[in-house]
Amino acid sequence: MIILGIDPGFGKMGCAILKKTGVCDNLIYSTCLTTDKKLPYEKRLLFLGKEVKKIISKFKPNVIAVEKVFFFKNQKTAFQVAEIRGIILYLAVVNQIPVKEFTPLQVKISLTGYGRAEKQQVQKMVQVILNPPAGGKEMSKQDDEIDAIAIALTCSLCGHV
Repeated sequence: MIILGIDPGFGKMGCAILKKTGVCDNLIYSTCLTTDKKLPYEKRLLFLGKEVKKIISKFKPNVIAVEKVFFFKNQKTAFQVAEIRGIILYLAVVNQIPVKEFTPLQVKISLTGYGRAEKQQVQKMVQVILNPPAGGKEMSKQDDEIDAIAIALTCSLCGHV
């Protein structure tokens, strides 16, 4: 089972490919897509759409897990994230890939057992799940990338695949 986890964002978007084999989850690929602030809005959307399309084509996920965000302090940011989510959902439908949506609360509960967990606690659990303590090596990834991994892990751990 291949899971594409996406933390949707307009300036930065985290993407992660997780391979579930039995009870093990292996991180195959992850990245943080960043758009150039100097580009026109529609070119930034096009870039993100093309990059997600490439990831889908390369890894052929069985499911796409995406963060469902329903609250933003900034209305402009909310619209931009909604539009990129629309592109992701479109690509999922076109490629006949089921979509599972998870709120930040669901991600926190599934990984830490606590809905008000801090970002650092979620990041630590991602590291523990993917790199057993014997490895001892810190993950050197951007926040949005780790969030995408956490979303993919939530999909896997909650039995949605």
